Amino acid sequence: MTSPMFKMNTALSQSSDHLLLRYRKARRRVSVVSADSRSLARHSLKRAGHGSLLTVAALFALAIAGSASAEVSELRITKQPSIIYLPLVVMEQNKLVEKQAKAAGRPELKATWITFNSGGAATDALLSDSVDLVTSGVSNLLLLWERTKGQVNGVTSVGGLPMLLVTRDPAVKTLKDFTDKDKIAVPTIKVSSQAMVLKMAMEKMYGEASRDKLDAVTIQLGHPDAMIAVVNGSSEVNSHFSAPPYQYSELKAPGVHLVLDSSDVFGGPASNAVVFGTRKFYDANPKTIALFMAALEEANQLIARDPAGAAKIYLDATKEKYSVEEIVSMIKAPNVVYSTTPNATMVFANFMFKTGLIKTKPASWKEFFFPVAHGFPGT
Repeated sequence: MTSPMFKMNTALSQSSDHLLLRYRKARRRVSVVSADSRSLARHSLKRAGHGSLLTVAALFALAIAGSASAEVSELRITKQPSIIYLPLVVMEQNKLVEKQAKAAGRPELKATWITFNSGGAATDALLSDSVDLVTSGVSNLLLLWERTKGQVNGVTSVGGLPMLLVTRDPAVKTLKDFTDKDKIAVPTIKVSSQAMVLKMAMEKMYGEASRDKLDAVTIQLGHPDAMIAVVNGSSEVNSHFSAPPYQYSELKAPGVHLVLDSSDVFGGPASNAVVFGTRKFYDANPKTIALFMAALEEANQLIARDPAGAAKIYLDATKEKYSVEEIVSMIKAPNVVYSTTPNATMVFANFMFKTGLIKTKPASWKEFFFPVAHGFPGT
């Protein structure tokens, strides 16, 4: 029996053929534009930095250029370090996109996986047409959804795992104990899931006036580097709003202790990894999207059925220094969800509207997700 702590979407029991049929029916019938201005920006990853000033108008001028073409033969997908992205690691290592494509009569389709340490770099890559699908936090999805006036939408959730704020400062027991002597690492300042949850927690615990008080002591640093900084104790970074598996390594280090669990802010699981892309790509590649979704569901099935096998796949791919048993314990931990259903995304949307990060308030999570996800019981 699957543990209630490890909730899986009920769609996992469906066959790949049924999934493909379901997603095709769910797709909105709109006009198709060119799928392949890709060659114009194939090498722009090297040019697009974290502070890219590319305008949305210029980027999406590509979307109306050219005529309709066949679906892509290469699907370019991003992920980030952390077992939050475990289903994507399983998909990559087991070549599940290619497996689904071959079964559907598209043996030419291949998936190319690109790893970024922050969501900001990944979203720059999406806007420069250097990748097709980005996996990042809900906050990054919502920022692009508004900036592009709905031309970037969500495709699916990947999962939600608790994020822990840890510190090696013995004087810090609660959020109000942080001072200007501390430095809290987050993947992207102000807009990453961790940065957003930190603001939510400050407001929830100490009132609206306290919401932004820790902005001055947060810095941008990828999870692996932030973990090293906290554990080694030789950096000004003494705290980290982390993610599994890194947070568990940090808590094992002498002098490092827990300050905040994101599950306490949300009251349960919340999606902190979602896949999103442009309407141009979604409309031009419905079969590719369906194959991606079927591959993701297959990865979730494997994780639910064989956590140890999934853990081994993860460790073989990442070369991280954990045991299979340690990764399995993280997979089975409370409030861990690997599911295509978006959870608590409207909590992010409402908070970002309230704080002015987005100017448009969506009435439903379906406003910023494509129809392929609308059959899920999302929130």
